[in-house]
Amino acid sequence: MDDLKAKYLGQIADAPDESALETIRVAAVGKKGEVALKMRELGKMTPEERQTAGPALNALKDEINSAISAKKSGLADAALDERLRTEWLDVTLPSRPRRQGTIHPVSQVTEELTAIFAEMGFSVAEGPRIDTDWYNFDALNIPGHHPARAEMDTFYMHREEGDNRPPHVLRTHTSPVQIRTMEERGAPLRIICPGGVYRADYDQTHTPMFHQVEGLAIDKDISMANLKWVLEEFFSAFFEIDGIKTRFRASHFPFTEPSAEVDIQCSWVDGQLRIGEGDGWMEVLGSGMVHPHVLRSGGVDPDVWQGFAFGMGIDRIAMLKYGIPDLRAFFDSDLRWLRHYGFASLDTPTLHGGLSR
Repeated sequence: MDDLKAKYLGQIADAPDESALETIRVAAVGKKGEVALKMRELGKMTPEERQTAGPALNALKDEINSAISAKKSGLADAALDERLRTEWLDVTLPSRPRRQGTIHPVSQVTEELTAIFAEMGFSVAEGPRIDTDWYNFDALNIPGHHPARAEMDTFYMHREEGDNRPPHVLRTHTSPVQIRTMEERGAPLRIICPGGVYRADYDQTHTPMFHQVEGLAIDKDISMANLKWVLEEFFSAFFEIDGIKTRFRASHFPFTEPSAEVDIQCSWVDGQLRIGEGDGWMEVLGSGMVHPHVLRSGGVDPDVWQGFAFGMGIDRIAMLKYGIPDLRAFFDSDLRWLRHYGFASLDTPTLHGGLSR
């Protein structure tokens, strides 16, 4: 055993690196190493011999393992010393610049769709987020018994006793902006109305506050064909897919007649949504020809003018384009979430006064 001890302790001391050290360990105390083979011979010894040889072998094994650990630490220290001698770091240098702010997905998508519709001649119109129920409902041909006017669906502003002003609500859509803009500008008109809206709903695809963009075009010779062209041009530009297929399904909205839900072509592959391919369809917005009552509410003569309107959720189309699975993540996530989906600090001026990609 003294020979084994001298042999392996010498080899350990001379080992140049951890790879050589591991080879020595396997040869000495591995399952088929010399010390292990010696231990197998204990069964052939007399009890008296085992009492002497057993503890000696265990002590030898422990000593070799301790020597290996000590040598490994020594090699690590030597490697660190070498790095410290050859490498250097000037801690007085400024850190690498990294932008901390970022355009939020909702703001970025608003920028994108604003630019797309601007190329088709649409300007941006804005209005108050708190509006009267006349602008939010009555002017849009939504009757008093309509479910959307119930307090379980709409946020009504608190009113003090004796307050005789018209009821006010957190707007449930940006359609009131259409009425206000018609009152202000008249016809012809071509606008989009992006902004925040509020409804009493909360789940994976709904939040109490979300963002919507509505479009309105009024002229003397305008039809559903114009509506279809505008939407198909938008989808192709926004999703960056040429010739994306659309499907118009007859529907009902109080403020348009005829009305249509609009679907876009899609498919699901390995749990991933793919826009613009396959045989599936996904509903993305509602649309139709503006109801005469709505035109009259905005001070536009429906016997002379006609128009189309559409509305879609900005948050929802952002989810579709960037693969974001849960709408609620827009409002409770941090910069790491934004970077994961590709929303980093951007470099060109935007309508929001910050930077854009």
